[in-house]
Amino acid sequence: MPTPLPLQKLPPLSSLKGFEAAARLLSLRAAAEELNLTHPAIANQIQRLEESLEVKLFAREGRHVVLTAAGERFYPVVREALAGLVQGAESLRQMQHAQPLTIQVYVTTSIRWLAPRLSHFQAMHPEVELKLMTCSLGWEFDEANADVGIVFRDASLADHLHWQPLFESRLLPVCSPQLLGDDTRPVPADALKTLPLIGVYTEGWNWESYFEALSLGPCPTRNCIVVDTLAVALEMAARGEGVALVNGPFADDDLANGRLINPTGQVTTGRGEWGAVCHRELERDPRVATLLGWLEAQSRSALT
Repeated sequence: MPTPLPLQKLPPLSSLKGFEAAARLLSLRAAAEELNLTHPAIANQIQRLEESLEVKLFAREGRHVVLTAAGERFYPVVREALAGLVQGAESLRQMQHAQPLTIQVYVTTSIRWLAPRLSHFQAMHPEVELKLMTCSLGWEFDEANADVGIVFRDASLADHLHWQPLFESRLLPVCSPQLLGDDTRPVPADALKTLPLIGVYTEGWNWESYFEALSLGPCPTRNCIVVDTLAVALEMAARGEGVALVNGPFADDDLANGRLINPTGQVTTGRGEWGAVCHRELERDPRVATLLGWLEAQSRSALT
């Protein structure tokens, strides 16, 4: 959490606009006209500011005013601070009229990770409107139709894309306790050969590569049911129809409440990682930066 600011040290903020205008125009009268105030009102603002800072900011030269050394030093500070506030306020105004941010997300990632968290994001950031674009077949970031993607990668991205890691590739088998006769004790990894397996043909990882990584020999394809999304595979696994292979945190809730178990107790690291991707030009867009920061915080909480 950021430390509190020493706000008691701030000069009167209402005087800063008058000081900036007078310092830029070197005329209290011109500053008053620009800000639609009276000459005495501007003079009063400058006096209050000088009293607060305990230093003279202007000196008279005949009928004109000039900045003192202190005024010369203070002016760029005030100018930069006011410019930042103007830019920040305008960004927020533009958010209200901007098109929703489109997020490309896989079916299972949407159902089992992102969607349950979106109400939290909207409560924290009502100024940012989101639109989900769910895909079940393509794994690449569709930058022509999406602003941000939550995707899996196992190779380098193009240089014009910004990548923010979310969580590692984490492979584990899951099934219903009933599939093991309600025995939640881990079974040897080799026992997977005797159990019905549920595969997902759209995923880059599969049971064959998992068996190879654990040196279990060839995968018994005769016992394998193949579906199109992990969301389907996990529902089938929860109903006791077989063992699904999960990459990522998408079964964590079911593992926590006992609806699913890891029959072997083993978790292996796969090749690649999950993350958020966007065009580098969008990386500093206030709405995109807000979303990326929130996604990173959510990924950390998923790991604890």
